Amino acid sequence: MAERAGVTKQTVSNVVTGRVRVRPETEAKVRAAIEALGYTPNLVARSLATGATRTVGLFVPTVASSFYSEVVEEVENVLEQRGYHLLLCTTRQDGERARRHMAGLSSRNVDALLIAGDQDLADHLPLLADARFPIVLCAWETDAPVTHPVVTIDYEQAGYLAGRHLRELGHERVAVLASLPSHQDRLDGFRKAFARDGIAVPDSAVHVATDASAVGGFDAAVRALARMPEVTAIFATHDILALGALEAARAEGRSVPGDLSIVGHDDVAETRHTRPTLTTVAIPARDMARQAVELLLRSVEDERPPVNALQLLRPTLVVRASSGPAR
Repeated sequence: MAERAGVTKQTVSNVVTGRVRVRPETEAKVRAAIEALGYTPNLVARSLATGATRTVGLFVPTVASSFYSEVVEEVENVLEQRGYHLLLCTTRQDGERARRHMAGLSSRNVDALLIAGDQDLADHLPLLADARFPIVLCAWETDAPVTHPVVTIDYEQAGYLAGRHLRELGHERVAVLASLPSHQDRLDGFRKAFARDGIAVPDSAVHVATDASAVGGFDAAVRALARMPEVTAIFATHDILALGALEAARAEGRSVPGDLSIVGHDDVAETRHTRPTLTTVAIPARDMARQAVELLLRSVEDERPPVNALQLLRPTLVVRASSGPAR
């Protein structure tokens, strides 16, 4: 292979292992020779020789959510481009399952670990205290731990954007459908937007969804409308809850947005196909995932811990047909 590419054996090794960078034109020659000869590296032998597996672990709560499926896809895209493999673990919002995964992975031969989402994980981070590989957290919504770098979203700002949008439309009597305590920052931001105009969003206006699903959103919205029939707007801290709220409005005979404005959070794909289409706060999930995994890979390749910092990405408001002026 070295002869075919016109380089030394060490240069071929540098390209294959990725431990030493070579000039792009030289790497292109080696890659072309690899493809022409159909060479497949022996990953086990490489791992034994270099101590590196070129494998990155990823924890997510679920892959059923379009938000986390985007995170997984983007992480895998970056890893594939950089010559790494993905080891995926789902916690399924089960604390004991998360603990087992963490305990097992701390002794597995991976080069780095990315943890996306903080559900049922924060209490188990000490299990990774002695891990020999770098760790980065992303999509972290509860208090960010000081033990690891975090790349996440400004969730309080996301709630604030939703609140200011409704206030600018003249809404004063509102209800919130929330997954608590995990979405407390979104609720705090929403309340701050109303407080700016001297309007309080009391606890009685906040309705906790018992399930993060359209059914959970439907049930919470029905309760909200029964308790507060005068409301003119609903903010849901999950788009999936907002989809349930749209169904509840139809069931109650309320037009959207004529009688009731509805605003969601996340901008999942389904929001673009509802009737009416859903106003929501878009979260840059792919940008977040890309920045987090690139931070990890820089740490691996530079052979030093990643900078222990907190990075917040900005959300954006996407106005569609489900929100309008207060009646």
